[in-house]
Amino acid sequence: SKYNMEKENLSVVLHSQGDLRLEQRPIPEPGPNEVLLQMHSVGICGSDVHFWQNGRIGDYVVKKPMVLGHEASGRVVKVGSAVKNLKEGDRVAVEPGVPREMDEFFKSGNYNLSPTIFFCATPPDDGNLCRFYKHSANFCYKLPDNVTYEEGALIEPLSVAIHACRRAGVTLGSSVLICGSGPIGLVCLLVAKAMGASQVVITDLSADRLVMAKELGADFPLTVKREDGPEELAKRVEGLLGAQPHITIECTGVESSVQTAIYATRPGGVVVLVGLGAAMTTIPLLNAALREVDIRGVFRYCTENKLLSFTLPFISHNRALKPAQDIGLQILIVS
Repeated sequence: SKYNMEKENLSVVLHSQGDLRLEQRPIPEPGPNEVLLQMHSVGICGSDVHFWQNGRIGDYVVKKPMVLGHEASGRVVKVGSAVKNLKEGDRVAVEPGVPREMDEFFKSGNYNLSPTIFFCATPPDDGNLCRFYKHSANFCYKLPDNVTYEEGALIEPLSVAIHACRRAGVTLGSSVLICGSGPIGLVCLLVAKAMGASQVVITDLSADRLVMAKELGADFPLTVKREDGPEELAKRVEGLLGAQPHITIECTGVESSVQTAIYATRPGGVVVLVGLGAAMTTIPLLNAALREVDIRGVFRYCTENKLLSFTLPFISHNRALKPAQDIGLQILIVS
């Protein structure tokens, strides 16, 4: 065989809260429309860490052993009988969400909202932090030669930012406030700029993170303190921009930050909630309602077939990879 078939498929398996194990699992056999991948790079997402430490995220509860990992790239080593778009040896990025049925959400182009969707490392579905993994061929995207496996794995978090900026309506000349300068805040910054945002303010408690944001094109990095009041912060943002931003992308999930997002956004503008916080959050809803500020949620992403054509040339620029490595989105090489 051309690839290492020692019958070894070392996998990172979460059994329950705090119980993480390395285990050998059988190498899966791809179905007619699937490919078998030898995994190369898998990112460790905040959700992986959260499942490990807490055993659940909201209604998603770990009830049986689950392989972690969903930000992934690998090489095709076996092709299902009906697969036409891929061949052995292709290097691919994995889109971890695969619809199980053609329901109304699938038909309307919102397959990410389908209640029955398969999604890597969301209970009870196994992820791909393992040596060998099978996946729907339609949801594996061939990488150009100039895009590394590591960059390929980071297409997944970048996709979150593309979906968030689309939901926000970022366009030529938009002014944008981004709350939080972690990995997702930074990719939102990169995507907002690529989509034509003219001025971007980005906030964080950490000055170090904002240095990276400045390098990646933020116009106004703004260091905040825990004790800062939301309305006062909103005024500081307006002062920096000379006007309230059209759009705020909230990437922290922290209650006070969500409040800041609403106060800061101009009348008729949009607040997009990307960061996940407490199930119940107190916000100035009347303020948003009376000023027609739309509050929009984001749940993962859906490609609409345009995503990868936008993403691949963009991340081959190599800027998307560096910040994530520098500030904590680990890349784990498993091959």
